[in-house]
Amino acid sequence: MYSPTFLRVILSDNSSQRMTFQNGFPGSVNELVSEVQRQCALSFNFRLQFMDALFGNEFMNLTSMDEIQDRGTIKVIPVSDASTPKNVDIPSTSATQQRSHDESSSLSSGCIDTDILSSPESESSSSRSFWPSIFRVPRFCYDAELKLEQGNATYRENGTLLIPDPKLKSNILEGLVQEIVRYKVYVNDKEFNTIGDALISKHPCLTERGSITGYAGWKASLKNKLAIYRTHLRKLGCPEVTINSLKHKPEGKSSAASGIKKPRRSEVNFCPSYPAGESDKSLESVRIELLSDVKKKNNREVVRRKMEKTFAYRRHEVVRDTPMIQDFQARWPALFDTSEINAEFKRITTMPLQFKFLSQLDAHSERLISLFKKRGGQIGKRLASIMAAMAEDDDVDLGRECIIKALCVYLNEDPENLVREYVAADEALIQGSIEETTVGIYAFKQREADIPDNIGIVLEGQVVLQELDNVALAAAMLFGLMFALNLDYPPELRYTFEVLQKIVMELEGSTLSKKAQVLKNRLYQ
Repeated sequence: MYSPTFLRVILSDNSSQRMTFQNGFPGSVNELVSEVQRQCALSFNFRLQFMDALFGNEFMNLTSMDEIQDRGTIKVIPVSDASTPKNVDIPSTSATQQRSHDESSSLSSGCIDTDILSSPESESSSSRSFWPSIFRVPRFCYDAELKLEQGNATYRENGTLLIPDPKLKSNILEGLVQEIVRYKVYVNDKEFNTIGDALISKHPCLTERGSITGYAGWKASLKNKLAIYRTHLRKLGCPEVTINSLKHKPEGKSSAASGIKKPRRSEVNFCPSYPAGESDKSLESVRIELLSDVKKKNNREVVRRKMEKTFAYRRHEVVRDTPMIQDFQARWPALFDTSEINAEFKRITTMPLQFKFLSQLDAHSERLISLFKKRGGQIGKRLASIMAAMAEDDDVDLGRECIIKALCVYLNEDPENLVREYVAADEALIQGSIEETTVGIYAFKQREADIPDNIGIVLEGQVVLQELDNVALAAAMLFGLMFALNLDYPPELRYTFEVLQKIVMELEGSTLSKKAQVLKNRLYQ
């Protein structure tokens, strides 16, 4: 059974309340808002903020359930209807969140993450949330709940297990599937285990004595039920499923299990449906308009709205067609800008990119530096050489750059595969080197000790972003582009990107490689 978790809720300057969650925290911010509204009997619109220890216990807008912990503190911020645009998701109102980012500009040099507001143009039935850390078993239909209540009472009284009749089993499986598809349509084995564990924890009468886990049969039935439901979704045209139909398979890979395209890095909106009333033709016309809009001055808001509107159309192109970077950049030039990379990343993951990347890097820096100093041998000497620059200059951006490079070395990877510096190099030599680069960051210097004149990002031999402020910002943008373009991490930097994703950005951090797990254990010792 799950242990209860608690939150202190500040309702006003002179009023606060304790909330209890018997089965752990809800899986999403929206669910938490609903629970606060219910337990605290609130009848007005509000958003939530959490007490952030990184900023001296200041309150920040709550955008992810990962930002709160047991016995933490949240604050209710009333939002008037007049100040809130229609269809805006209250838990993540952009105006205040933008102010929070502005106040923290020392952490997020360069442009600030752009919050995405849901509008009639961009809403779709496929909007999802992160997979919850604790799966919440839903309430089933009335007669099913009645049978389970009686079964649990009998189990507590004499240990007798309930053998569900076909109708009850079908109701349970259907209810679980409907809860699952709120998050994703493709579930991995570990996630099936969390569902099975949650089911028998809430309804112990359903435990299977002949199973080691107590839910092996339920797990197998649920896998089959979800597969059948995906077939139903494919017939309805759900893009997350139709993208894997046989007619979309490349030649030579025509089996159903070959090359399944599904979220692998905690993408919440991996392949969303088009906005209501939109089609390929209408969205293509908007894309063509963007080609001229992006060239106009003081036109960022127009570009932002049209990029938001065409998000699903762009994702279908990225996931289905896997275009070459050069071709995709020609079709979507507006995407290759720091503000739009931030926005696209948040559309895909619902999480801010630049702000979280830099702030989390800073949060881990002290412990990482301690680990780097303890490392011996040749790797230890290389780490000492990189970290020496931090001792000579206390610049924040330089410190972040050193930590990223040292992280590569600590994981036994070459930082030059991530950041390549060119000092007073010949242009032909630079161009040839860039054309040979698949994924990386470049930095041009006149002299070794100088600050780089130009920092940019290279993908598939193409410069896709340039004139960035610092290497840490470039690393954040490169990470965002890996999601926006659905690119695989380069093999020579697989552990570095895994740590950035799962430890720094806290995306899908429950399954780590041995190297990443060892580092995480040492970070939290």
